Amino acid sequence: MAVSMRDLDSAFQGAGQKAGLEIWRIENFNPVPIPKSSYGKFFTGDSYVILKTTASKSGALRHDIHYWLGKDTSQDEAGAAAVKTVELDAALGGRAVQYREVQGHETEKFLSYFKPCIIPQEGGVASGFKHVEDEEYKIRMFVCKGKHVVHVKEVPFARSSLNHDDIFILDTKSKIFQFNGSNSSIQERAKALEVVQYIKDTHHDGKCEVAAIEDGKLMADPETGEFWGFFGGFAPLPRKPASDDDQHVDTYPPKLLSIEKGVAEPVKNESLTRELLDTNRCYILDCGLEVFVWMGRNTSLDERKSASGAADELVSGSDRQKSQIIRVIEGFETVMFKSKFDSWPETTEVTVSEDGRGKVAALLKRQGVNVRGLLKADPVKEEPQPYIDCTGNLQVWRVNGQEKILLPASDQSKLYCGDCYIFQYTYPGDDKEEYLIGTWIGKTSVEEERASAISLASKMVEILKFLPSQTRIYEGNEPLQFYTIFQSLIVFKGGLSNGYKNYIAEKEIPDDTYSEDGVALFRIQGSGPDNMQAIQVEPVASSLNSSYCYILHNGSTVFTWIGNLTTSDVQELVERMLDLIKPNLQSKPQKEGSESEQFWDLLGGKSEYPSQKIVRCAESDPHLFSCNFSKGNLKVSEIFNFSQDDLMTEDIFILYCHSEIFVWVGQQVDPKSRMQALTIGEKFLEHDFLLEKVSLDTPIYIVMEGSEPPFFTRFFTWESAKSAMLGNSFQRKLTIVKNGGTPTVDKPKRRTPASYGGRSSSVPDKSQRSRSMSFSPDRVRVRGRSPAFNALAATFENPNARNLSTPPPMGRKLYPKSVTPDSAKSAPKSAAIAALSSSFEQPPSARDSLIPRSIKVNQSPEAPKPKPETNNNKENSMTTRIESQTITEDVKEGEVEDEEGLSIYPYERLKISSTNPVTDIDVTKRETYLSSAEFKEKFGMTKDTFYKLPKWKQNKFKMAVQLF
Repeated sequence: MAVSMRDLDSAFQGAGQKAGLEIWRIENFNPVPIPKSSYGKFFTGDSYVILKTTASKSGALRHDIHYWLGKDTSQDEAGAAAVKTVELDAALGGRAVQYREVQGHETEKFLSYFKPCIIPQEGGVASGFKHVEDEEYKIRMFVCKGKHVVHVKEVPFARSSLNHDDIFILDTKSKIFQFNGSNSSIQERAKALEVVQYIKDTHHDGKCEVAAIEDGKLMADPETGEFWGFFGGFAPLPRKPASDDDQHVDTYPPKLLSIEKGVAEPVKNESLTRELLDTNRCYILDCGLEVFVWMGRNTSLDERKSASGAADELVSGSDRQKSQIIRVIEGFETVMFKSKFDSWPETTEVTVSEDGRGKVAALLKRQGVNVRGLLKADPVKEEPQPYIDCTGNLQVWRVNGQEKILLPASDQSKLYCGDCYIFQYTYPGDDKEEYLIGTWIGKTSVEEERASAISLASKMVEILKFLPSQTRIYEGNEPLQFYTIFQSLIVFKGGLSNGYKNYIAEKEIPDDTYSEDGVALFRIQGSGPDNMQAIQVEPVASSLNSSYCYILHNGSTVFTWIGNLTTSDVQELVERMLDLIKPNLQSKPQKEGSESEQFWDLLGGKSEYPSQKIVRCAESDPHLFSCNFSKGNLKVSEIFNFSQDDLMTEDIFILYCHSEIFVWVGQQVDPKSRMQALTIGEKFLEHDFLLEKVSLDTPIYIVMEGSEPPFFTRFFTWESAKSAMLGNSFQRKLTIVKNGGTPTVDKPKRRTPASYGGRSSSVPDKSQRSRSMSFSPDRVRVRGRSPAFNALAATFENPNARNLSTPPPMGRKLYPKSVTPDSAKSAPKSAAIAALSSSFEQPPSARDSLIPRSIKVNQSPEAPKPKPETNNNKENSMTTRIESQTITEDVKEGEVEDEEGLSIYPYERLKISSTNPVTDIDVTKRETYLSSAEFKEKFGMTKDTFYKLPKWKQNKFKMAVQLF
């Protein structure tokens, strides 16, 4: 569709260039921008054009255009608003969705822009009305309807306006009363209180009293008597007769009409399919409550205006006042529109040209208008974040039939495709320990064990009184949180469970379970030491990919294959994973394109392989849905422009972001519905409500109110105090409205530990977590070899007290060098804790970040042993820890420091095969503890030269001298 200068109203120049709202009022049939201070104020005699611009995660700008018609606006002004909306869409490139909004019957999307409500004022500019100026405060009454957004309508101040089904607000000079009809829901009452807060802030400067009046509950409440006094005393309310607002337009099978010279003609069809829509024409799809106008890409601006006028005429009758008109452009249809068709292809062959938008942009640019945002917003570049504390305690069980077997720490990051696993991760939250319990389902696992894994995990959550978050994860669709919890994950082929063994025996399938002595190929992936995986794939050349590195072994013969498209960081991961899969063996590096014959022989010969990186499901813009699950049927309603306040404690909600979904369960949800949370999530994926072909294997999280993990709350502006409040939604909101804000809630510092089958799952206090480093904002986790780490871990702490998939993080000194261990022991507890806090607040120097200092632990016989933690001495555990295991950088007697002040040890004690290894060093930086002379002797270079090499080269040198 061509766009010329005459098509573009000057008021729209530069519109839609950045995210936010823009509003124009129709004055003398032309759009006039109104100041932002007046946004949300609408006059009944006016018509408005509203543009909502949203920046998606991809960086593209999305536009929604609404034209709002006041009940007293003239027909000419309403027509002008409709036409200007079409013009604005053309200026934006012809891809916006356009909505007709009639006062009193607005869409929820429109009302969501102006939370908590809009209350149109009498009068208007264009219509000739005079704005009402209140000389003295006038008592007004409003009726409120809506569970998620509130439709507010002013009604006559009279007893006859009240009824048992709705909620009413009586606004007097000194007090605002909310009257709750006996048949209204708790959620509706809570939302109405947001309107009360709005009136209080807007018309009373936040200084008037608020009273809640319950329908039918008189008793001797003075506020109830005061309310009824405004109506001349109490009298029973009659049954409410059906009003015009309650008349619903019957929904009937959609009728398709084609626009011929401004006239709507029915289209003869047996079934409603996409093929009926011609790109050169406009159509009306009449669905009763919704009337859609579909505009082909090749239609002219005049044709689109004509189709819009035909739709307005269709709903102009008094029986269609609640009908909503939604205009969509070919190629940018809404989910609601597509769902009306019997069939809609996954992709439609439509050439979407940038001509319209490009021409408008060029035109505006010549006029000196900045048009950068008109075409596309700058994409948001951000590294994925796990949004979870990675220093917690991890326990993993393998499912075997109807039982679960706890894995030792050394095996908890080794999973098999044919098995199912349950994991419990306990990590420090803001003010208490948090839990995440999940199931990992292998691709080739049997159905019986899949069901058993989910059932056993659900029981664990139930035992912990539904406090943990729960997740269901399928192999190949793991979220980032899972990878960062497991950190060094290895996924082997085959399985160890009886269910898997029995299955392959019955089907006479060869057992391909991983063997250290056989031929195996691993694809290495990840972003760093805290997120790296080795995935076993078929040992054939077609399994290779230029974007990855691989480890190939046949017994003691080991190859590493480096793809041409990989970086040095990924190549370093190969060395780390090799140390876990085939420790102490020298590999034969293979660069893509220069492989040896022996390498190809192990893979059965050369063959073609891909070069594109495996595309994982990307996170999309989040959508929030309220859920109604009854008799196996799931109904959802999207909540637009959502916030934390939209999460009602009586309901279940789904937060959808394509790569994963969250099922949020309120505290007031009944136990039966709570137990169906996972089923609700699975039903949501099955229905694919957004028609995005979402995978049924998408990770599902079940989040309980009051225990929301940070990877859920990141989608909101979150206040923990709100989710910790007691009572139903109405009681909570009433407390906030009356108190003028969210009250401070005393939240428990710890949760009561539970035990499973006699095995304690109690969680250590933060003070016992890995040298008290778990809650430091700049903590670092360092990875090393399992044998050395196990010795180091045994020195410091109980092996069940933290995530043993990696060694403890590197410690920093707790006291200044002037403070000796003996003086620290005798110092007051407050001083010790203060010293500890100050050490966390000071960032390490650049050299300290590169070369760790030696960590010394005072374990002399004279040092007092920590007492077992009980309820009586939990608060002393931090100090006890400091007193019993003092970390210091002081040099032990008889030790030597190098020129940098770093403790050094002889090579024979530092190498991996040492018979007398040093146990109090960072095992990933063994070379740093060599003297300068011995370092040069072993490496053939100085330390400065060594640290200038790429990390993967450093690791090669370290492997050669048994220091890696």
